[in-house]
Amino acid sequence: MNKHRSTTTSKFALMLLGFAFLYILPGVILAQDADQQDADPPSRVARLNFIQGSVSFQPAGTPDWLDANPNRPLTTGDQLWADQDSRGELHLGGSVLRISGQTAVSFLNLNDQAVQIQVAQGSADLRVLHLEDNENYEIDTPNAAFSILRPGEYRVDVSPDGTSSVVSVDNGDGEVTAGGQAYNVARGQQYTFSGTDQVSYDAEALPEPDDFQQWNIRRDQREDHLASAQYVSRDVIGYEDLDDHGTWRDDPTYGHVWFPNGVAVGWAPYHYGHWAFVAPWGWTWVEDEPWGFAPFHYGRWAMVGGGWGWVPGPMPVAGAVFVRPVYAPALVAFVGGGGFAASIEIGGAAGVGVAWFPLGPRDVWIPSYHVSAVYMTNVNVTNTRVINRTEITNVYNTTVINRTTNVTVNRTYQYQSSPGAVTAVSKTAFQNGEPVGKAAVQVNAQEIQHARVVQTAAIAPTPRAVAGPNAPAKPSSRPPATLASRPVVTKMAPSARAIPVGQTKPAPRTAYRSMANAKPAASQPPARPGAQPANRPAQPSTALPPAAQPNRPNAAPAERPAPANRPEPATRTNEPAARENQPAARPNEPTAHENQPAARTNEAQPNRPAPPPTRTQPPAHENQPPARTNEAPAEKPAPNRPPPPSHENQRIQTPPTEAKPAPHAPAPEAKKPAPPPKESKPPSKDQKDKDKEPKH
Repeated sequence: MNKHRSTTTSKFALMLLGFAFLYILPGVILAQDADQQDADPPSRVARLNFIQGSVSFQPAGTPDWLDANPNRPLTTGDQLWADQDSRGELHLGGSVLRISGQTAVSFLNLNDQAVQIQVAQGSADLRVLHLEDNENYEIDTPNAAFSILRPGEYRVDVSPDGTSSVVSVDNGDGEVTAGGQAYNVARGQQYTFSGTDQVSYDAEALPEPDDFQQWNIRRDQREDHLASAQYVSRDVIGYEDLDDHGTWRDDPTYGHVWFPNGVAVGWAPYHYGHWAFVAPWGWTWVEDEPWGFAPFHYGRWAMVGGGWGWVPGPMPVAGAVFVRPVYAPALVAFVGGGGFAASIEIGGAAGVGVAWFPLGPRDVWIPSYHVSAVYMTNVNVTNTRVINRTEITNVYNTTVINRTTNVTVNRTYQYQSSPGAVTAVSKTAFQNGEPVGKAAVQVNAQEIQHARVVQTAAIAPTPRAVAGPNAPAKPSSRPPATLASRPVVTKMAPSARAIPVGQTKPAPRTAYRSMANAKPAASQPPARPGAQPANRPAQPSTALPPAAQPNRPNAAPAERPAPANRPEPATRTNEPAARENQPAARPNEPTAHENQPAARTNEAQPNRPAPPPTRTQPPAHENQPPARTNEAPAEKPAPNRPPPPSHENQRIQTPPTEAKPAPHAPAPEAKKPAPPPKESKPPSKDQKDKDKEPKH
C-alpha cells in the first residue's frame, strides 16, 4: 500500500515537474534570445558621405592612416582627420556630423543607444534630428564632456593645445561636465571651459556666422528639400545622394523604385566595388559609385523593365513603435558547389573562389554572424516590403539558430539562376579586397543552374581586406602625434573597442577621465544678451530640421551679440508618432503594415551615467531675468518641439532668456472729464429743423 502511494506520489511529482518545465521553458528561450541580443551588432554605422579637401581615416585595429572612402562604413574605434582647409560630412542615422579643417575625431561608441564622439582638436558640428528615449549623444574633449539632452544644433571647438573647449548651442539643451562639476547649457549661447583639473567657464551670446556655419546651413537646406525623403526614411544612411544620381518611378509590383542614372549596359548590383572586412559584421561590400551606400546596405534590388532598380524598405508608420532601419553589411546570398566550375567553387574541397548575387524583394537575408531572432526579423522587415514575419521566423529556426558551420540554405532565391546577377571572383581577389570589376570571372547559365546557396563566404581576411584598397595618407594629412597623449574626459563609459585619437589599440577605461559622478556646479554660466547676427542666410519657410553651427576660432572669442529668432528644430516628416524627446509624426503616412518591425524590448541598455540631482540656480546678475524652467521661452514659441527628457532626481535648468530691457509702454491718454450735466431745456425751433434734416 505504501509502495503504491509512493509510486502515485512520484508520478504526480513528475507531472508537476513537467508542467513547471513547460511553464519555464519559454522564459528560458526568451532569456537566451535576450543574451543573444546583447551580442547583436549595431543597427547603424556612420558614413563619410561628403569630402572637401583632404580627409583621412584610420580603421580600427590598423596602424595606418588612409585616404578616406565615402562608402566605407565607420564604426566604434574608427578615427578621422580633416586636414587644413578641409571639411567632411557624416550621416549617422538620425543625425549629421560635420568637421572643419585641422579636426581630429574618434568614435568611442556607435551603437543603437549611444553616439559618443571624441574631438581631440578642431571644430565639430552635430545636428540631431530626433532622439529616442533610451538614446544618448555625447561629445568628449580633453577637458569636458558635452551631453545632448534633446534634438537641436550643437557645436564643439577644441583649441590646438587642448586646454579649452567651446560649446555652442543654437537650438536644444545640454549639459557639460568638466572639473568634476556639471553645468547647464542652453540655446543661443556659447560657453568656454578652460583648464583641465581646475576648470573656469565663461558664457556669451553666439557669434555671427562664419564660413563653416554658412556651409553647414547650405548643406542643411539642400538636405531638407530632397525629394527622396518622400520615399525613404531619413534614418537610411546614404539616402541624401539618391536625388543627384537617379530617378524615382512607381511600379505596380514594388511601389516606389529608384533607378540609377548613367550606369553601363549590363550593369548589375554588387559588381563594381570591393569586399572589406569590417568588425563586428565581417565581410562588407564597399561600392564604387558615389551614390553607392543606401542601395547596398538597405532595401532590395529588383529587375524592373529590363533594368535594375532599388526598392527601399517601408517608411515608418505613424503610431507604430519606431525601429531604426537596420544596416546590413551586404544584402547578397553566396553560391557555390553543385554544377559550378571548380575555379569558382565555394563549398567544395578546392575552395578557390567566391560567387554571390543580390537579394530580391521577396528574399530573406541570412546574416553570416550569429544574431538573435529579433535582429533577424528587424534587419529583414525594415529593408523590404514584400516579405512576411512567418517566413523569416522559419528561416531563423531552421538555418540560423543551430548553425555551427557554413551550411547550405535550402531555399530558392529570385536571382540565383540569373547569369547577369551572379558575380564571381577568385578566392585571392576576394580575401584581399581587390576591385571586383577587374577581378570578376565569367559565369554562364549552365554553371549556375545547379549551384547551391550557402550562408556566407567562409574565408579569412588578409590585412589588406581590413584596411581596404585606399592609398596611404600623406604625412601632412595625418593628425599631429601629440594628440595620442591628449586626455579624454567622458561621462558615458566608452566602448571596450574604443580607440582614442592617435592611438592604434583600444584603451583601458582607466585611461579616460570619467565624469560620471560629477556634481552640480554651485554657479551656472549666465546668459548674455545680444542681437541677431548679420549676414545669416534665410531659412526655409516650411518647418525644417535645424541648421548646423559655424566654425569658431580656437581661442575664446570676444563678446558678440546674441542671435534672435533662430529657427527651432523642426518636426520630422514620415516618422512614427511623437514620443518624449522625439518630434511629431510625419503626415500622410500609410496604414500599419505587416512588416513593421517589433520593438527590441530586450535590447541592452546603454551604459548611461546617473543624472545629477537638482541644481542650485546661480545668483541673479544685472540685467538678467529669472531662470527659465524646462519649458520653452515665451519669445520663442515652439509648439512642435518635444520637451526635454525628464530624469529621476534631476531637473534640467536652462540659463535665462536673453536679457532685453522691457520696452517703455506709452502712458495711457488721460481721460477727459465728463461734461457737466446739461439743464433740461426744450430745444429751439432752429435745432428742431436741423434734427429733421436727412443724414448723409
